[in-house]
Amino acid sequence: MNARPIFGEQGAGSGTLPGKPSLRIAPEGTAPRSPLPGAALRPAVLADVASLERLMSPFVATGDLLPRSNYDLCRHIKEYVVAEASPGGEIVACGSVKIYSQHLGEVAGLAVKPEWQGAGLGRALLEALILEARAHGLNEVLALTRKPAFFVKLGFAPAEREHFPLKVWADCNKCPRQNCCDEVAVILRL
Repeated sequence: MNARPIFGEQGAGSGTLPGKPSLRIAPEGTAPRSPLPGAALRPAVLADVASLERLMSPFVATGDLLPRSNYDLCRHIKEYVVAEASPGGEIVACGSVKIYSQHLGEVAGLAVKPEWQGAGLGRALLEALILEARAHGLNEVLALTRKPAFFVKLGFAPAEREHFPLKVWADCNKCPRQNCCDEVAVILRL
């Protein structure tokens, strides 16, 4: 993940999801901006780990997210983008892009505080993560989700999990819900 801030920029179709502002990496030394009212996107830092744990906890409890240990969050912090409320700096949303190969990545850990849902944070985070995936040269981004309609609305298509053996080998085989998984695979070709 690039350490420079991410900001929203109005623009006509620069390869992002249709019909919405594109997200770009801001030049060094500029403040993060966002098309979102009251929140700005930025790369996560280690100081955010406790906030990420608190944010994700209710979604882990409902089974919408898989548990991530403090160690795992610290180890993969560069994969995360967060939405920070202003004023106050509270982390109100997060998401990550996990890279499995030169061609495949996964959107994971996408969470938005309930009181912030419907404000466009999920979409903005997804756009930022897709931009990051493109910057890495990935061809496809997948997501395993219990809310496939959100992803389909934003350009993803349903897919079979068996088409992603790297994901299955890396994560699904050690998942506590391996034998009773109700997640749907979706994919976006970049």
